[in-house]
Amino acid sequence: MLIKRKDADAARGRLQALVAGFGSELVDRRSFLRKSGLAAGALAAVGSLSVGAVRRAEAGPTNFGQPIERRKNMCTHCSVGCTVIAEVQNGVWVGQEPAWESPINRGSHCAKGAAIRELVHGDRRLKYPMKLVDGQWRRITWDQAIEEIGDKLMEIRGKSGPDSVFWLGSAKFSNEGAYLNRKLAAFWGTNTSDHQARICHSTTVAGVANTWGYGAMTNSYNDIRNSKTLIIMGGNPAEAHPVSLQHLLAGKEINRANFIVIDPRFTRTAAHATEYVRLRPGTDIPVLYGMLWHIFENGWEDKEFIKARVYGMDEIRKEIAKWTPDEVERVSGVPGEQLKRVAEMFAKQKPATLIWCMGQTQHTVGTANVRASCVLLLATGNVGGPGSGANIFRGHCNVQGATDLGLDVTTLPLYYGLTEAAWKHWCRVWEVDYDWMVSRFASKKAMEQPGIPSTRWFDAVLLPKDQVEQPDNVRAMVVFGHGGNTVTRMPEMVKGLEKLDLLVIADPHPTTFAAVSNRRNGTYLLPMCTQLETSGSRTASNRSLQWGEQIVKPIFESKDDYEVMYLLAKKLGFADKMFRNIKVEGNRPSPEDILREINRGGWSTGYSGQSPERLKAHMKNQEKFDLVTLRAPKDDPEVGGDYYGLPWPCWGSPEIRHPGTPILYNTNLHVKDGGGTFRARFGVERNGATLLAEGSYSMGSELKDGYPEFTLAVLKKLGWDKDLTAAELAMLERVGGSPEGADKVSWATDLSGGIIRVCLEHGVMPYGNAKARAVAWNLPDPIPTHREPIYSPRPDLVAKYPTLPDTRAFRVPNIGFTVQKAVVDKGLAKEFPIILTSGRLVEYEGGGEETRSNKWLAELQQDMFVEINTADAAERGIKDGAWVWVYGAANDARTRVRALVTDRVGKGVAFMPFHFSGWFMGQDQRGNYPKGTDPIVLGESVNTLTTYGYDPVTFMQEPKATLCQIRAA
Repeated sequence: MLIKRKDADAARGRLQALVAGFGSELVDRRSFLRKSGLAAGALAAVGSLSVGAVRRAEAGPTNFGQPIERRKNMCTHCSVGCTVIAEVQNGVWVGQEPAWESPINRGSHCAKGAAIRELVHGDRRLKYPMKLVDGQWRRITWDQAIEEIGDKLMEIRGKSGPDSVFWLGSAKFSNEGAYLNRKLAAFWGTNTSDHQARICHSTTVAGVANTWGYGAMTNSYNDIRNSKTLIIMGGNPAEAHPVSLQHLLAGKEINRANFIVIDPRFTRTAAHATEYVRLRPGTDIPVLYGMLWHIFENGWEDKEFIKARVYGMDEIRKEIAKWTPDEVERVSGVPGEQLKRVAEMFAKQKPATLIWCMGQTQHTVGTANVRASCVLLLATGNVGGPGSGANIFRGHCNVQGATDLGLDVTTLPLYYGLTEAAWKHWCRVWEVDYDWMVSRFASKKAMEQPGIPSTRWFDAVLLPKDQVEQPDNVRAMVVFGHGGNTVTRMPEMVKGLEKLDLLVIADPHPTTFAAVSNRRNGTYLLPMCTQLETSGSRTASNRSLQWGEQIVKPIFESKDDYEVMYLLAKKLGFADKMFRNIKVEGNRPSPEDILREINRGGWSTGYSGQSPERLKAHMKNQEKFDLVTLRAPKDDPEVGGDYYGLPWPCWGSPEIRHPGTPILYNTNLHVKDGGGTFRARFGVERNGATLLAEGSYSMGSELKDGYPEFTLAVLKKLGWDKDLTAAELAMLERVGGSPEGADKVSWATDLSGGIIRVCLEHGVMPYGNAKARAVAWNLPDPIPTHREPIYSPRPDLVAKYPTLPDTRAFRVPNIGFTVQKAVVDKGLAKEFPIILTSGRLVEYEGGGEETRSNKWLAELQQDMFVEINTADAAERGIKDGAWVWVYGAANDARTRVRALVTDRVGKGVAFMPFHFSGWFMGQDQRGNYPKGTDPIVLGESVNTLTTYGYDPVTFMQEPKATLCQIRAA
């Protein structure tokens, strides 16, 4: 981790001056030693220098007649939200340090954050728009690019309808960019608008939201310092979220917390654990149920919490009873005694938190995995308080915010869904006619139907037309900030790319999409700037929003997301409507105005109180927020009483000054102070049992029991409607269409915010006070159920724990059952006996184009590799560092990579990182990139090998549990 230096000038001392004296020639290590006089003997002598011989470092000149400005933005890599302080001189980013005053990264960076200035140095950036003509990249102008792309989009729309275009957005967007991208898709007339969360945490959102109301991390990185027991299951924060580890280790070392890692691989995080549990990939539910078996068997559950705040736990108990220690060990490989020890710690040494990432989510049972994790938290009463909760570490820098703002094929911004009521709400916010919006779609049915997810776009290109539930196949794709090597079944994905009529890649770097296929024409590259070259807010994994200011202007001919989407909307003919209430200057929409529009419509998730002014004040006053509670002193004139980043829900209008909600569902605080209850979004009764909380309510609530979500009619029953202002009543009537219709208007669609304001004054939650659901009857498996991976290494278990039957969803078929049966019938587990799983490295991020193009990071990890167990390597005559072929179980897939022989992985398991691309099935594709834009480091993509398998709720893919074979090359 990079530690803060004393001041901006201190880094420029004698060593820098010495290096500067070498001139402009390239200096290698030997030249440096020779010219500096540091020969081997001199280096040895350094260690013997006395203290008195060491001179005080003196900074060299830096100003050169221009002042240095310090500007704040956030690291654009993982979701921790580290503040970067840039030193800018004469428009050039000349220095960098991490923000010591940030309560999130408090003076530290990981390798990626420390090297982030390189992104705007731009050695290998895309410098100007380009077009593929007969297999050759040609430079074009922005005007030409927009004209040609727009014309082709309209041609495709005219022949095949609006759903024939796939709009793939990005977790690299700001909140405002993500919202604008979803709005652009809506005005175009499609719900096929998605981003990285589909392959990251879509199953988390579905599983958590269907348990207690909202699909997000319940607490914060900082709050983990309060935990007495930490379980990390399916996550490796030491590499994936390095700076978060300072908070986890503080809990372990200062708080003497139990630190348990459950993972198929002994990771760098596991090296810090007080207990490491190795499981077979794809058996999370048996392990979680194995813990619950011991908890229920010994009476360690939190009976009072369950009685007051949980629905359906008795039904869960019946399923748990099947998972005896012997059965758990048979399926997962985890000994019963070890699970008993872990379960007792989690149930007794509280508060306890369960942390997960993509090791849990990226499975055909991803939603069920998440739900089982939530059940464990509910059974032990470990949710809704400090040091507890589901701490779900998201992936990219704004994957939380991009998901919140609607880059999801199932919903409009802020989880309103796709119902007629949801569309009418956003049409009122956008001030566009609802009937006009309907006319943009192929039909009203299509308008209310989920689109095609990012995991299946190429199937929607390749499948027979009659198997895709829309007027025509997908024929074009517009990609903003998304890597092409992140989806499974890459050989089939490449075929899909080659069949597209139009491919637009808008990114700072040409991604895998640009180089992996044999496309000859119809591809455009648009040079986008990074989030460091524009301004806007982003939401960290803990739901805190932060405002990043523009550090430098976009380099070369790059443009920011706002401007390019405006130019596209203008060309497509609806910019006047789309930007009706958003100021546009020089073709660039104002991100401040976009956020204000989000605030006007974002009542359902509490994205209504975080005005640009409040967020900027937080960045300005970071040092005032407490490290653990994230709260500022109540008497501060600018940020008094706020929680850092105003974590959503931040109720009401900005003028109410709700402080934000650092811990969801915490009944120990007043709702005006960040407290809350479980959300009542599934009715009030089921099978004669109440779904509302019993004897549980938030501090200061005037209602001393459970209650449903609020409408104007509910306010009237309580006599609280008299607290509404005349203006608020008038807006309710306008939304409802009449005085009678106003009664049905809910807290989430009341544009006045009056219902929420009145609820807060009476100490109640506008969304109600319900029980969390241990049984979610609307999901394919209401009780989370273990099902073997599609490519299971255990055909003996498939018969008992098969995947769900084939079905259709998201407009395409899901034939997982058929594929699983074929895997068993063909005996593929014998031919491909090694379980292949994948994950992250500390050096690289996401698809890797940015980080593998960064010379400081590229030096750290130059080869794609596979971790293979020592016994498996010995059986195959494989030596450490040697080249090997890894063969996939489908599509005749193969990759040529280095072998890392290690016992980090157990026998029969292999691990590969997923950040690499530029090689495809043994072929180097460096020549396919535009000259000078190829990443420094290339390598095979693990997703060339990954196979069919989709979660039925979200179509999450399954890259964490497939099969492979490894042979010496």
